Amino acid sequence: MKEKVNKTDKEWKAQLTDQQFHVARKAGTERAFTGQYWDHHEKGVYTCVCCGEVLFSSESKYNSGSGWPSFYAPVADVAIAVITDQSHGMVRKEALCANCDAHLGHIFADGPQPTGQRYCMNSASLNFIVAQDKVEAPISGENAFATFGAGCFWCIEAVFQEMNGVVAVEAGYSGGKVKNPTYKEICSGLTGHAEVARLTYDPAVVSYEDLLEVFWMTHDPTTLNRQGNDVGTQYRSVIFFHDNSQKEKAELYRQKLIDQKVFEGEIVTEVAALTNYFVAEDYHQNYFNLNKGQGYCQVVIRPKVEKFRKVFPEKLKNKA
Repeated sequence: MKEKVNKTDKEWKAQLTDQQFHVARKAGTERAFTGQYWDHHEKGVYTCVCCGEVLFSSESKYNSGSGWPSFYAPVADVAIAVITDQSHGMVRKEALCANCDAHLGHIFADGPQPTGQRYCMNSASLNFIVAQDKVEAPISGENAFATFGAGCFWCIEAVFQEMNGVVAVEAGYSGGKVKNPTYKEICSGLTGHAEVARLTYDPAVVSYEDLLEVFWMTHDPTTLNRQGNDVGTQYRSVIFFHDNSQKEKAELYRQKLIDQKVFEGEIVTEVAALTNYFVAEDYHQNYFNLNKGQGYCQVVIRPKVEKFRKVFPEKLKNKA
């Protein structure tokens, strides 16, 4: 059984906005027709804003006319914990995230078929992950995605561009609270985003576990909000998962590294749902290959690429 996520109010406040904390941790309610997702129609999944657990799919979302995001079923019954709420002189079924006890909303027996249930949720308790469009893969015909933050995205991009089975690498920003941030805003450390590389990979050639191995072994996962001289929350070590399978694999791999004491220091790598992902500006794309003579590329990026080639020769696209 997976261990539940437990944090202090101080820790939750550091992670959440005031509105998210009020609703998700203190059982508050946002005003009808004001939330981000009540009239939201993109395809994808809705995750817990606190722990990242996948809770609902857009496939079960419908317009209830209530002014709150409404679903007729969760992705799985075990994703939602139900308790009795007797506040405000009423008796209602309260819905909680089963993984971290975040308050989500309430459940009413006036929903559509096939369940007849209305999961009336608060937008402030949810994040949304857009369904990724599959692109034609040159090998197996079906690709998957992975997103990692490990310091400067130029470094991550350069390493994974050389890995066999990785079809494409894109520099971007994820995990923040600002839409369409600029690089200048990211560098302020105030948007909450991390610099990341989003990988398109062929699962028939390389596994997600293989990607995790390279991720952890080509940066220092024990330095909080820092890689070398790059300092700030935008340089944090983080795995942004695209589904629950990736989440479980990342958490298991991290725990294995901890149990085996692979690193001397404490591993500070976050495992979080992919949220608010934005592609970085064009001049950040393919940076190392286009700017190999630049000082940062020579001093910082090249040693990481050479380490990858030395440690993982069997994983190179062009094996010697």
